[in-house]
Amino acid sequence: MPKKRSGGGLSPTQQAAKFLGVSVLAGAVLAGIALPAVGALGLAAKGSVESFDELPANMKTPPLSQRTTILDADGGKIATVYSRDRTVVPLKDVSPYMQKAIVAIEDSRFYQHGAVDLKGVLRALNKNARSGEVAQGASTLTQQYVKNVFVEEAGDDPTKVAQATQQTIGRKIRELKYAIQVEEELGKKKILENYLNITFFGQQAYGVEAAAQRYFSKSAKDLNVQEAALLAGIVQSPSRYDPVNDEAEATKRRNIVLQRMAEVGDISRAQAAEAMKAPLGLKVSKPKNGCITAVKGAGFFCDYVRQVFLTDPVFGKTKEERAKVWNQGGLTVRTTLDPQAQKSAQRSIKEHVYKSDEVATAATIVQPGTGKILAMGQSRPYGVDIKNGETTLNLSVNDDMGGGMGYQPGSTFKPIVAAAALEDGMPANKVYSSPYQMAYPSPVSACDGKRWVNDSGNPAKLENENSSEVGPYDMKEATAKSVNTYYVQMISDIGICPVTTMAKKMGVERADGDKMPQVPSIALGTQEVSPLTMANGYATFASRGMYCTPVAIESVSQRVGDRKKSLEVPKSTCSRAMSEKTADTINTLLKGVVEDGTGSKAGLGSRPSAGKTGTTDERYAAWFVGYTPNMAGAVWVGDPAHKRKMSGITIGGQSYGKVFGGEVPGPIWRVMMSGALEGKPVEQFNDVHIPDGINRDRDKNRDDDRGDEDDNDNGGFIGGLVGGNNNGGGGGEPLPAPSFSIPEGFFRGQDNGGGNGNGGRFG
Repeated sequence: MPKKRSGGGLSPTQQAAKFLGVSVLAGAVLAGIALPAVGALGLAAKGSVESFDELPANMKTPPLSQRTTILDADGGKIATVYSRDRTVVPLKDVSPYMQKAIVAIEDSRFYQHGAVDLKGVLRALNKNARSGEVAQGASTLTQQYVKNVFVEEAGDDPTKVAQATQQTIGRKIRELKYAIQVEEELGKKKILENYLNITFFGQQAYGVEAAAQRYFSKSAKDLNVQEAALLAGIVQSPSRYDPVNDEAEATKRRNIVLQRMAEVGDISRAQAAEAMKAPLGLKVSKPKNGCITAVKGAGFFCDYVRQVFLTDPVFGKTKEERAKVWNQGGLTVRTTLDPQAQKSAQRSIKEHVYKSDEVATAATIVQPGTGKILAMGQSRPYGVDIKNGETTLNLSVNDDMGGGMGYQPGSTFKPIVAAAALEDGMPANKVYSSPYQMAYPSPVSACDGKRWVNDSGNPAKLENENSSEVGPYDMKEATAKSVNTYYVQMISDIGICPVTTMAKKMGVERADGDKMPQVPSIALGTQEVSPLTMANGYATFASRGMYCTPVAIESVSQRVGDRKKSLEVPKSTCSRAMSEKTADTINTLLKGVVEDGTGSKAGLGSRPSAGKTGTTDERYAAWFVGYTPNMAGAVWVGDPAHKRKMSGITIGGQSYGKVFGGEVPGPIWRVMMSGALEGKPVEQFNDVHIPDGINRDRDKNRDDDRGDEDDNDNGGFIGGLVGGNNNGGGGGEPLPAPSFSIPEGFFRGQDNGGGNGNGGRFG
């Protein structure tokens, strides 16, 4: 008796014997059924033992693509995403009626024949010959399973799908050989199980479990006889027998299956007759896929998780490898999203900014010391229906993660300047003259021994909120009131490099990925950043100087067949950005902003909090970024298109003459954080005593009627960088024109052979 080869295949003699029979049968199938114009020996004439033997001995079976479930930190479902809606189930969890129905209609002799059914071939050949067309196929269930494996392997590549389904001799040869292998290795029960899990049932449902849920909103194990017959009938032509779109045609097909089940003895004729009278009984669950299905307004966070998966090398070295894992699915992704914090964020957003408003808001909360993203939401809902205000642009994140180009943070950047100064040795009670108006200082030192020089010929002047805001000021008062001239004098004193270096240590970088330019205007928040960046940057203060990279994923498991395996996930990396003393000092300064400064409307009552307001040039955006020791959050309000100024505007049903960081974003932050922190421990800051730098009384009432700090109630730039009427001008008054021209490139700078900065150059 010939022996098997060491590789597990048959000997050449055995292969030749099998191939002889297979060739004749396949020739009959292909030539007489699939290609009636070709002679019955067409395949045999083109085939040979050698070509059959050249095929790989083992068929590679790719893991079946399945749905992926994204969970919040408590295990609650956020969304279900998939490339193919499929849930793999064992045969024991499939109704016996379903098992019998699919065998009866697709391959009634399944348990009697091998990989090829000779009787079936001859029967189909005879019927097709009499009808003159392809009326009946002869592929066994095993052969159909093999073909479906090739289709699954092709994925969404149309060329590969066409190759997997094309009616050619080569494909039939390959299909037949692998059918023989599958029969020998798996056995009938496993083949049936695999077939039921891989087959397409229409309506985006792959596999019997997804089909049962789609058409009947129940599990496959609970299907009754008429439901099973309907699903089994769909397989031959999912579009033709689609019960949702053609109930009559689907009913006819179902009844054919029931009749066939009675003919082979699976059910009695009486059962079949009764089942044929029953209505289809559809209870359709509409296909739901992707982050659009996310609950609690977490669609943007869901999309951020997807972006992390597709971009982080931990999930694969190449973009293609990562996409393959994601599209294969079967993943359970446990995220960092805190359901309480997310619910609170969305509630506050909905209360304060309507989705139909001319401007939008985005809010993000992170956990200091871990980098975990706890909440992420915005006023414009996730979706593709632009006419109804939906968008897929994530306003909270950087451009490379599905966001935009960012927004100028205004005076919320000033604490970073203060941190750099303190780290550089500046005392916390440092006093600057801080005049109401001053020329922009020049030169200012930059990195690598360079200097920024303003040689525009028309030096810009900057000014404070109003003419009564005149120094000297120390750091505490200047921070609480966000005095522009104080912070410009500060960066001019310490130089630009320590500030850009500190920003980088805190993870505060431009949303478009460009480097932070070496220009002194960064002290006033001119470089576009995202809310997630600012929230996580301020979390560095809350964690006493430790910066942690943001993370959204806690764990990932993947089901492959009957096994579950854990995947490695990105970890937050933490590093010290500043000393504890510096962080504690900043916390003390920013507590003053909330307690007795421009951010008083954002205060959390008895719970210690700190933060900073900010409003950008021309009021295109307003911010509040704040934190407690256990949560940090950022709220941005503005026009993503950078076209609508927030003067004379209605937001959330309320009219505003001019919008300030403490007036709209501040209350959003307060409500959001109050709900997110409810029930959480009340933690204290490590306060630092900061002695007064000036030993004289200040007129504390002179700015009682100010709307915001830095935010230049005269409609000027960057909290008073460019002046105008500042005597508490009414919101309905026209904005005055600047009293001087602005040097070209003042805010973003230029780079013409070394020139870079506020209309200046490096020397």
